[in-house]
Amino acid sequence: MKALVIDDERLARKELISLLSNYPAIEIAGEAVNADDAKEKIISLNPELLFLDIQMPGKNGFELLESLDMAPRVIFTTAYDEYALKAFEVNALDYLLKPIRKERLDECIQKIMADEHYNKTEEKSTEYKLSLKDQVFVKDGDKCWFVRLSDVRLFESDGNYIKVYFDNFKPMIHKSLNALDKKLDDRSFFRASRKHIINLSWVESIESWFNGGLLVKMKGGEKVEVSRRQASKFKDMMSL
Repeated sequence: MKALVIDDERLARKELISLLSNYPAIEIAGEAVNADDAKEKIISLNPELLFLDIQMPGKNGFELLESLDMAPRVIFTTAYDEYALKAFEVNALDYLLKPIRKERLDECIQKIMADEHYNKTEEKSTEYKLSLKDQVFVKDGDKCWFVRLSDVRLFESDGNYIKVYFDNFKPMIHKSLNALDKKLDDRSFFRASRKHIINLSWVESIESWFNGGLLVKMKGGEKVEVSRRQASKFKDMMSL
């Protein structure tokens, strides 16, 4: 499992890398000194796991995750209890309080290997599309989530933001719907209109609508209009 260690303190990185050398299941793909450095290395190295310091000069760990199209599995490392608590609420795999104890790291590695969502990640090309098994990091104010795309039923454009519908939440992220549409796997997600992208696995029912369009009811209760322009393509995809 390829891992990237991200921490602005050189000694903290070296200490963690030294501890991780005792675990043959973890391969250290590299290390990064700040969020910008980490983003470049995440893109080039494609790690499956991040050991991520939360407090860093410039962008913090949460802001780094917010900037990624797809979030790898994450274990937060922090010297501050309040950040550890916040990280835990974010439903990361785990968090480690500094200084990191070997016994605590043992528990953490066991949790990684037992993670039910863990699958060996295939090598991703630059054309890789985000599939249902991938997860994204969503931050809205002080609240943060790792969300598996299979749980997102709908993306809705709202000005310069996108509203993400999952569970009982509808947080806003600062992204373009057009840019997101290019990154999503079109076998799983469908651009219903200029305003909506729907998860096809969440479609509950379809009915005819005005001007040759369609009205789709989602399993979460939302109703989405499929434009006339997109209706025939949608019928083909849904085998109607």
